[in-house]
Amino acid sequence: MFFKRKKRNTEIGFDEVIPDLLNLSSFNVHQMEGRLEKPIGKRSVFIIGSIFGIIVAVFLVRLFMLQVVNGEEYAAQSTNNMLRQSLIVAERGIVYDRNGELLAWNELDHTGQYDFPIRAYTDRRGLGQLIGYVSYPQKDSAGFYYRTEYLGRTGVEKSFHDFLQGENGVRLVELTAHGEVLSESATNRPRSGGELTLSLDAELSEHMFDLIATSTIQQGFRSGAGAIMDVETGEIIAMTSFPSYDPEILSDGDDVEAIEALNTDERYPFLNKVTGGAYIPGSIVKPFVAYAALAEGIISPYKEIYSDGAFEVPNPYNPDKPTIFRDWRAHGWTDARTAIAYSANVYFYTIGGGVEGEQEGLGITRINKYMHLFGIGEKTGIALEGEASGNVPSPEWKMDVFDDDWRLGDTYLTSIGQFGFQATPIQMLRAYAAIANGGTLVTPQVVLGARGEEERIDIDEEALQIVREGMRQTVVQDGGTARPLEREDVAIAAKSGTAEVGVANEFVNSWIAGYFPYEEPKYAFILFMEHGPRANTLSAGRIMSWVFDWMGEHRTEYFVSS
Repeated sequence: MFFKRKKRNTEIGFDEVIPDLLNLSSFNVHQMEGRLEKPIGKRSVFIIGSIFGIIVAVFLVRLFMLQVVNGEEYAAQSTNNMLRQSLIVAERGIVYDRNGELLAWNELDHTGQYDFPIRAYTDRRGLGQLIGYVSYPQKDSAGFYYRTEYLGRTGVEKSFHDFLQGENGVRLVELTAHGEVLSESATNRPRSGGELTLSLDAELSEHMFDLIATSTIQQGFRSGAGAIMDVETGEIIAMTSFPSYDPEILSDGDDVEAIEALNTDERYPFLNKVTGGAYIPGSIVKPFVAYAALAEGIISPYKEIYSDGAFEVPNPYNPDKPTIFRDWRAHGWTDARTAIAYSANVYFYTIGGGVEGEQEGLGITRINKYMHLFGIGEKTGIALEGEASGNVPSPEWKMDVFDDDWRLGDTYLTSIGQFGFQATPIQMLRAYAAIANGGTLVTPQVVLGARGEEERIDIDEEALQIVREGMRQTVVQDGGTARPLEREDVAIAAKSGTAEVGVANEFVNSWIAGYFPYEEPKYAFILFMEHGPRANTLSAGRIMSWVFDWMGEHRTEYFVSS
């Protein structure tokens, strides 16, 4: 069946041809008035309708995908985009010295590199190893923290990290769809770390450092260190190690050249030589050998031994070639006190190893016993990382290291602090503090007001008093090896030491140790100069005398017993 198409009326009426002449002048031609309107074609309507239909369909499909298929995922993303959690890094605790001087604190980073406080440190020299440094929190390339805390790397920053660290907080940040911040609010406020006051006198420590540094350069030593400790509480009031470093350089990590120079420095500037360096002690062990011989009844305080500058030991295999052990000079007749004062090697060879048929010796077993009794060759327990143990020679040690038997000559050398003897300055400091306080080993402390654990030695009071008197004579008697320490404002007891080091003994370690005031001891001290030329004319005792000169002007309170 066919349908006849209706014919379109295309005729135009007369009234459409001839417009109303009266209205012609009022037509607005710009608004298309006076023109005939033509109807829109069905084809155009269809095309436009199809386009709109496609748009609507795409919109509906997309809406379905967003709300139905992926609705939960995009809802979560939408929430996260609008409310984001941000870490608030807690401020690290401030560190002070005993006089309230700032040693480590926090500052704003004005460079914009970090959005948390940066660590700042004192400019005083010689404190780097004691204070230590930190590593900062770190972000990945997307800006998210993969390390959210400071890390204490060395020194006090590491040892007291938990106390200084604090607790991080959380901040909620409201963002627009374009990432613009609308508002911020802390939902969990950070808690700053605790404030720490050290027992250290920073200015005194810096002055000690400067004297060691200057003397090292002038006399050709490799390095040096020093410390002063309260003999009753164990509080460290001075500690320094040369060379040192600036903690800010290591915390910031930007000065690559400076860090590389520190890493390649053969003098080991990162090592706290007071606690972590073990060195041949030489004659500063003699007071402990003397005490052992007196306490064991090996020798009386008044028995004299003659030194003509050498100690000869017969050679049973070749009588014409005896073994000669040298003294550093001929001392003549010496008893226990003068042997300490003059540092007479022959006296200590004799009481240490003995002379067959003439004088009983302690022997290496008893020497070991008394060295360890005073904590020599053992860690002190100070709250600083990297403390070394040192070593007191023994037959077992020699067999283990050299695969060789112990000989009498080894005992003689051990008696004067040579051979395989190694001790840290902090060990010797604590040992001398035990002489000063009457026989108590106190654990060294770096926090003001702290009191170290005490280990009481079963002391022989008479023997100990002889040793004390010998150490006082070392300072005040003509020929004493610590004469530079004699003063009018404070009485000092001391013992010097010169240890031979190097393949041909061409270098020396120079030591001075002791305590003050003599009658009512309050502080023990140690100063050490490492690996200097044998011919140098500057001893550790002379350097320590300059430290006392400064204290006599600026720290007279340390010269008075409380």
